[in-house]
Amino acid sequence: MKKVLVTGASGQLGWTIQQISTNYSEIEFVFKSSLHLDITDENLIENTFKKGNFDYCINCAAYTNVEHAEKTPEVAYKVNSEAVKNIANICKENDVTLIHISTDYVFDGKKKEPYTVYDIPNPINEYGKSKLKGEQNIQNTLSNYYIVRTSWLYCKDYGKNFYRFVLDKAIKGGSLNIVDNEYGRPTSTYMLTKFLIETIIENKPYGLYHYSDGLPMSWYEFAQKILRETNLGSRLSLNRIDRFDSLAVRPAFSVLDC
Repeated sequence: MKKVLVTGASGQLGWTIQQISTNYSEIEFVFKSSLHLDITDENLIENTFKKGNFDYCINCAAYTNVEHAEKTPEVAYKVNSEAVKNIANICKENDVTLIHISTDYVFDGKKKEPYTVYDIPNPINEYGKSKLKGEQNIQNTLSNYYIVRTSWLYCKDYGKNFYRFVLDKAIKGGSLNIVDNEYGRPTSTYMLTKFLIETIIENKPYGLYHYSDGLPMSWYEFAQKILRETNLGSRLSLNRIDRFDSLAVRPAFSVLDC
């Protein structure tokens, strides 16, 4: 039986892994939320790994507030870069395979076709820069790792995400302004979870992966899709806009080639 530590267990992806984990009797999962395992606490991480005898660590813990990362980049780098470097070092010391979740925001969005794992990253906001630095820290430290870039992650049942935001607005009724000139691929946490667990079970080759289960679309088109799925289209008026009032610059096209 393989033993897997999941950090950031209270986030939408960590929560989803908990829901699905009972279907896999061949894996023993240990879930740690930020309340019980602060990944910026190097001593705590080290002690957890030494006592745990883990085979894998799925690092779902991250600083994901894109707007706040512009205001306090040092916090984003502490979680997304420095803490990830510590985890990589401790994984190496304890012979643990690291599975790390990264983002489409490592790209600048200037490409006109989906980004492959061979494309050179060029992040344009502090969040993306901090996540890329985390990737580089892993690659400079480990050989047995999986870096999984994903995009527009959402869980229909839990957490704060675009899907639940639009759903909540539709239930309340009214109108909503959504940008129609930023393109990506929505990704279900349930499908990403299955991919991560299959990666462990199938012993996939180490390295960098892109994963999404959604089709390329704009945020406006994604909102339309949500309203169609929930039959709430009559409750919410969607308005196309070209620009969202944002401190952070976001890539206009961050579709991943999976």
